[in-house]
Amino acid sequence: MAPLPTKALHMGSGEPVLLIQPFMLSPHVWRGVAERLAEDYEVFAPALAGHWGGPPVDGWNVSASSLADSIEAQLDELGWDTCHVVGNSLGGWVGFELVQRGRARTMTAIAPAGGWREFTADQIRVGIKFLSLGPLVGVGRLLGDLAVHNRLIHKLFLPLVSKNVSAVDFADAEAVVLAATHCSAFLKVLWTGLRGGGVTGLSDVAIPVRLLLCENDRIIPMRRYGSMFLEELPPEADRITMHGIGHVPMLEDPDRVAMLVSEHIAAARSALRAG
Repeated sequence: MAPLPTKALHMGSGEPVLLIQPFMLSPHVWRGVAERLAEDYEVFAPALAGHWGGPPVDGWNVSASSLADSIEAQLDELGWDTCHVVGNSLGGWVGFELVQRGRARTMTAIAPAGGWREFTADQIRVGIKFLSLGPLVGVGRLLGDLAVHNRLIHKLFLPLVSKNVSAVDFADAEAVVLAATHCSAFLKVLWTGLRGGGVTGLSDVAIPVRLLLCENDRIIPMRRYGSMFLEELPPEADRITMHGIGHVPMLEDPDRVAMLVSEHIAAARSALRAG
């Protein structure tokens, strides 16, 4: 049976950890990481608004800020004033929005989007890259269940987000196809992104930050789109390159991602006690 849409993954107990998904995908990408982190933390991974399993969006303004509004409301419902934030791609951009609002204890940004200025070639290039996925998404919708279960279709989608396609669990591959073909906010997010700038306020971040860049990122290559984060984050922020890994590393190496997140949280906790 193919994976079903989910509003959120919620498991474990302990300090709160928020996991924010990438653009076009779903909380399913966090399954392996969430299960590992849940051994020590309470983990919440919601579906972004306008994405598979998430709440609908109104109008065409679907920005990182508006997506953060939706997540912040869910944090309020959980009673989480602050939490450890982990975000991948668009989820990293949304995570930095929550940092600016004082909702984060620590931030782990995995191949974050938004590393560009308003009306620049880099911004336009990313928009065009995602727009080029439109025909592939359309074919997936037309094929329906055939696309979801077909390994050939998986081989078309997965190289975009993973370097080691063979390491991706079959159920996770199915979820990738389903999520990508059921993202109702696809054009709305792109339209909003092309009209505005990227992440702001990086130099003012006052909480512990770990930046994880992916060596084999085909969506937002780290050499071009990681430079703003490398240059503008405070000097004490961790900067780590994950070698041999693609844009959504949770799919191909959840153990490694969970370890890097846990390590960052533990180090911040130790520093707080020492201080």
